Amino acid sequence: MARFTRIEVALKMKETGMVPVFFHSDIEVCKQVVEACYKGGARLFEYVNRGDFAHEVFGELNKWATKECPEMILGAGSIIDAGTASLYIQLGTNFVVSPILSADMAKVCNRRKIAWSPGCGSLTEISYAEELGAEVVKIFPGAQVGGPDFVKAVKGPFPWSSIMPTGGVKPEKENLTQWFTAGVHCVGMGSQLMIKNTDGSFNYKAIEEVTANAVAIINEIRK
Repeated sequence: MARFTRIEVALKMKETGMVPVFFHSDIEVCKQVVEACYKGGARLFEYVNRGDFAHEVFGELNKWATKECPEMILGAGSIIDAGTASLYIQLGTNFVVSPILSADMAKVCNRRKIAWSPGCGSLTEISYAEELGAEVVKIFPGAQVGGPDFVKAVKGPFPWSSIMPTGGVKPEKENLTQWFTAGVHCVGMGSQLMIKNTDGSFNYKAIEEVTANAVAIINEIRK
């Protein structure tokens, strides 16, 4: 069962302004990355459903995070069907993110009152997602569907829409300023946050620092 309600998830997305997005098959690597983001000020984390046994890694990660990073709201991303959404809900996911819009997934998540952010690429899809109960709508891929200009255009006729772009978001002042000035609710960031060493291993301290810097930039933009 989710530890955080869908209202709490939506509010925390707004408050922190960013959601780190990450996948790795090694549970120990995942723990280190989640902890680094947590120390950097992130309070939501999207674990990507990618590859065999990803749900098993998520289940262990969620149990660990509950004890070690108690304020972290862990969710599952890249969910594309109702059955997989149900599987992650059973493992305690606090939110579900999808690259697509699926009414069947909406029903599953709404039935259990789980926050659900479907991927949309048009005003019609955004409207339908909100009709199906999505509080925060994902635009994906963010840069390819039109970037900040797309968000600004949507917010004209739909000022009530809460939009989270993923893809094309960078932890840099100029880029974040463009997105938040356009009116996003929050942003999702993946590889841009996950700094690696020269040998290919993850630099956890650097991940913490980049996360903290991104959070600080977002807070500054919103003043």
